[in-house]
Amino acid sequence: MPIFIKESMPIKWRLAVLMADREIDYKELAEMTGMHPVTISKHKNIRVMPERLERETLEKYCKALNSYLAPDKNNQY
Repeated sequence: MPIFIKESMPIKWRLAVLMADREIDYKELAEMTGMHPVTISKHKNIRVMPERLERETLEKYCKALNSYLAPDKNNQY
């Protein structure tokens, strides 16, 4: 399913939380996504969504973590 994000809607970055909830470390997530472990580690350790994040990367994270983009109570992504 395609992910549609409006330019003006910031995304709350919760990669570390999702990984902890699913008990997945950065090496496992790297294997699941086909991404480099260093990239996963960098993305995991930041508090805000990276300024530049390819759509394909976000989709890989969502698929591997069985997650999706959803608005919060204020309709913010």
